[in-house]
Amino acid sequence: MNIQQLFGIELPIIQAPMAGVQTSAMAIAVSNAGGLGSLPCAMLTPDGLRTELKAIAAQTTRPYNVNFFCHQPIEPDPAREAKWRAVLAPYYTELGIDPAAVPAGGGRAPFSAEVAELIAEFKPPVLSFHFGLPPSELLDKVKGWGAKVIASATTVEEARWLEAHGVDAVIAQGVEAGGHRGIFLSDDLTTQVGTMALLPQVVRAVKVPVIAAGGIADRQGVVAALALGAAGVQIGTSFLLCPEASTSPLHRAALQSPRAEHTTLTNVFTGRPARGMYNRIMKELGALSDAPPAFPFATAALAPLKAAAETLGRDDFSTLWSGQNATGCRAIPAAELVRTLVPS
Repeated sequence: MNIQQLFGIELPIIQAPMAGVQTSAMAIAVSNAGGLGSLPCAMLTPDGLRTELKAIAAQTTRPYNVNFFCHQPIEPDPAREAKWRAVLAPYYTELGIDPAAVPAGGGRAPFSAEVAELIAEFKPPVLSFHFGLPPSELLDKVKGWGAKVIASATTVEEARWLEAHGVDAVIAQGVEAGGHRGIFLSDDLTTQVGTMALLPQVVRAVKVPVIAAGGIADRQGVVAALALGAAGVQIGTSFLLCPEASTSPLHRAALQSPRAEHTTLTNVFTGRPARGMYNRIMKELGALSDAPPAFPFATAALAPLKAAAETLGRDDFSTLWSGQNATGCRAIPAAELVRTLVPS
């Protein structure tokens, strides 16, 4: 089964949910163009989530996807937080920030019963999950209104686990993909492989449809993924220059520069590995560091540094999420970009 049949869409294209660089406007544009638009929800407050879902309901009758994180909540670790702030202390001094005035916090919440109750009013047709799946009772709830459930796998083992736990399709996320790795059965990054190596292995390992993600930036990439057995593709980075994206000016400039050729996995921004363009903090602390507290508690201490540097026109502490292939980034409307991706 291809994803057009599975989701009731026209084209085998899913727009990847990209927290921090898009709102409902992107999801609406892609869905109206015949693909599956996606709304990232992990950073939204309940009021913000309701507002975005109302906007989608008002502007499209096409299927769309809402995306949530499924990390296990943990208690803050004061010792690790203190270590992290000590590492960041020279940067606070450089930018004139009082560390005592910087609040701690998480900023990303996992899918919960409260969120499931909120979105039940809107009955989104597709839900996607990152870092595994929510508890079975929550899956049963969303499936009860007919929603299709998909989730990211970064290994064959994760794909099999997702299938065994009831997903309707698996997203095979290659290591090229921008943003957070969906890894959840292990912390071992040596298990992470490229999309075109992972995809056929997952296709052979599971019976549900498989969606390819990571490094796919144009029509040729879509054709290649479909030839390897993908039921559809999920594309994110290519949409970052579209006018519907909320990508910052500094991020847009970096995507259009030679810097876009240099991305790496890093945990310094959130405490979990994610792919972004190489910048000052990665260079000086190491892209993968033991200094940040566990996800999602690294973010709060960095927020004022990011804001202060950006006012000076610098992206030293910015999350410049990008996949390894930014060649598809074009400053054209999302609907037009979707049309360029469709196999002829």
